[in-house]
Amino acid sequence: MKTKNYFVLLFAFVSMTSCSQDKNPVNYDHDYEVVVPDLTIPWGFVFLPDGSMLINEKEGKMIHFKEGSKMDVQGVPEVFNRGQGGLLDIALHPNYNENGWIYFTFSSPGDNGANTALMRAKLENNSLVNKELLYKATPNTTKTPHFGSRIVFDNEGYLYFTIGDRGDRDINPQDLTKDGGKVYRLNDDGTIPADNPFLSEPNAKRAVYSYGHRNPQGMALHPETGKVWTHEHGPKGGDEINIIKKGANYGWPVISYGINYDGTTLTELTEKEGMEQPLHYWDPSIAPSGMAFISSDKYPGWKGDLMVGSLKFQYMNKVVLKDGKVVKEERFLDGLGRVRTIHQAPDGYIYVGIENMGIVKLLPKKE
Repeated sequence: MKTKNYFVLLFAFVSMTSCSQDKNPVNYDHDYEVVVPDLTIPWGFVFLPDGSMLINEKEGKMIHFKEGSKMDVQGVPEVFNRGQGGLLDIALHPNYNENGWIYFTFSSPGDNGANTALMRAKLENNSLVNKELLYKATPNTTKTPHFGSRIVFDNEGYLYFTIGDRGDRDINPQDLTKDGGKVYRLNDDGTIPADNPFLSEPNAKRAVYSYGHRNPQGMALHPETGKVWTHEHGPKGGDEINIIKKGANYGWPVISYGINYDGTTLTELTEKEGMEQPLHYWDPSIAPSGMAFISSDKYPGWKGDLMVGSLKFQYMNKVVLKDGKVVKEERFLDGLGRVRTIHQAPDGYIYVGIENMGIVKLLPKKE
C-alpha cells in the first residue's frame, strides 16, 4: 500500500536524522524550583558567604540577588555584547572570606573589536572596587564567536580560565605565540606561575597551560583527584570532555570527531601522535555549557557524576562515570530552555542557569 510505504520511509528518515542524544532516558523522578526568576542569559553565578548570589547576565549586567531582590552591581566594565561575547563567568577566590576577591571574564572591547579578558575586583556597597585587569587576550577582532570562558581555582590556589579560538581555527589554537584556543593558568594576582609549561618557548604566551582547544565553555575541578576537567564545543559533531594536562595539545583543528557546518570534511584525522584524545565526545553535538561534579549527599548515588548543560537540546545531562569512562547519560530539566551554567552550591544542591527563565534548584528524588 502507498500509505504503508510512506510510513516506512518516514520512519527511516526519522531514524537517520534524529539525534542520538534524544535516545538518552529522561529522568522524571526529580523536580525543580525557580530560585531567581526572569533572567535572560545567566552566563555565570556564584554564592556569597551570606547566601546571596552574584549573577552575570551576558548583556553586561551583574546582579546581586539577596533575600528575593535583585540589585544591579555598579562599576561593571563595558562589554562587547555581540554574538557569543558579553559578561561571562564569575568565581570567588578560595579565601574570599579573608580577601574579598571576585574574578570574572568578559569580552573586553577596544579598537578593532574585542577579546576575552580576566579581571578581579571587590564588592563594596554593591559596587565593584579595586578592579585589576589580570589578563587581556590580543589582538582584538570584530569576529563574534568563541570567547570561552570559564574560571576555576585548583587545590593549590592556581587560577585557570579558558579562551576559545575566536573564530580563527587555523591560526590561534596550535600557535603558542597567539591567544585563543587555550587553557590558561595564573597565580591569583595575575602573575605567571614559575612552572608554567611554555616559559622557555620563544615568544610563547606565558600564561598558556594547554592548547589546541576550540571553545571551552565548561570547566570544573574533580572533587577527588583535584584535576581540571573541561568540555568544549566541537564543530558539527565532536563536542569533547577533556582532562587537562600540563603542556598538552588537544588537537583542534588538526584532529576532530566533527565535520564542517556545511557537511564537508574538516579533517581526515581523529587522532595523531602528540595530541590528546578526549575522555568522551558527543556526535551529534549537544552544544555543552556549564559543568559541575556532584560531591554532596543530597542526591543519593550521584557522587562522582558529572552534570553538563546542553544549549542545543535544552536539558541538563547527567554523565555517569566508572573507571574513567562514561557509562551512562541521563536527561534532567528537559525542555525548560538552554542550560547555560551549573553549580553545586554550598548547601549541596544543584543550581542551574537556564536562558530566558532564571536559576533553578534541582530537587532530590520525589518520594
